[in-house]
Amino acid sequence: MQLYLIRHPAPQVAAGICYGRTDLPLAADVAAAAARIAPQLPPQLAVYTSPLQRCRRLAEALHPAPRSDERLQEMHFGEWELQPWHLVQRAALDGWAADPLGYRPPLGETVAELQARVHDFVTEARREGIERAALVTHAGVIKVIVGQVRGLPARQWMALQFAYESVIEATLG
Repeated sequence: MQLYLIRHPAPQVAAGICYGRTDLPLAADVAAAAARIAPQLPPQLAVYTSPLQRCRRLAEALHPAPRSDERLQEMHFGEWELQPWHLVQRAALDGWAADPLGYRPPLGETVAELQARVHDFVTEARREGIERAALVTHAGVIKVIVGQVRGLPARQWMALQFAYESVIEATLG
């Protein structure tokens, strides 16, 4: 399966703020972003998107009928959402660092849960016979898929960085 992993454009949020599942508007012109991204994609490509508007609006600019899927949303950081990272308790961040897959932010989800739902999406797409698709999604989802493709341990794929509006090609065997 050939996937084109597209990270959404920059959202309207101050630097240093924790955001994941929060549905933030875009800070940039979505038509301009789509114009930069479209030439990097093959024609007639199915497009799947996170339902969050920072992804959905780009997907709609790239395809007349993108398919929305909840499993492509960013990690839910619970009570950390929209808080400055420097105000998150040091003990909580240390707990996350000690158990990066299993630590759950208060009222949020674990990285392992993010990973499981992304793997579920990929497994279902394979079952449906999808050979090529674009996913307009978030950094966390992209990290999971790239980590799987490259066979990286969790700490390595979790540390990967992807720029806004980047397109990453990933072939899943």
